Amino acid sequence: MRRLLPTILCACLATAPAPALELRLSGFYELNRPASLDYDPAFCGLWIANEGPEVILVTLDGLELRRFGSDLSRIKAVTLDADGSGLIVADGFGGYQRLDKDGTPRGAPYRLGTTWVDTEGMAVDADGSLILVEDDPARILWVDEAGTVLREIDGHSYDPMLTEPQGIARDPRTGHLLIVDDWEGTNSLFELDADGRLLGTYPLIQYGRDPEGIAIRPGANLLFMAFDGGARIAAFDYAPTMGDGAEAPRPGADCAIS
Repeated sequence: MRRLLPTILCACLATAPAPALELRLSGFYELNRPASLDYDPAFCGLWIANEGPEVILVTLDGLELRRFGSDLSRIKAVTLDADGSGLIVADGFGGYQRLDKDGTPRGAPYRLGTTWVDTEGMAVDADGSLILVEDDPARILWVDEAGTVLREIDGHSYDPMLTEPQGIARDPRTGHLLIVDDWEGTNSLFELDADGRLLGTYPLIQYGRDPEGIAIRPGANLLFMAFDGGARIAAFDYAPTMGDGAEAPRPGADCAIS
């Protein structure tokens, strides 16, 4: 993985309440077929799934720290668990497994119910439930550990429609959900509030084609997006949409490494 020269760009959502979500591109990392991301403050790094048999941990400068597999045939999506002590991985075929951060399994693979299998991205909600995104059919699911669907939103109910949701990240400061819609959809970032209401969309074509994964580093106001087109990860300075008169959330605690 190689760090490329940074580029500075800035854009804002025109349709969301002011002040709207803001992104400023700060650089790229090269990576083959990135599919899912999550940020880990314990390592100041990114966990990356790229649809192969392993999950990879890298620093924000692209240095590989760890690489290991699971009992699944591939790892399509990855997220930290509720307390941040381990990982949850999914194969995109309906299988899930919990792992320690050294790759030790925390039990055998399991399934969450029987009616959905096409998990493209995962995040953990404030109550510990999983938030899943699928693209066939396009939907967002809130699911408890027993596999019970707590909530479901059809991606086609939004305007514009969310037709190919791939990656999801949750900002713990606001509860907002950030979801990337890939090239077969709108090639955009969707920002939702904690209840799933659409706050705005943000075209991503100026940064890359076919977004697949997304992760937030709230302690430094940073956002990372994985693009399959060009096989790279883009890093952004980030500020979420806030209501009129509301102050932007402060970065808060983060890892000691910058």
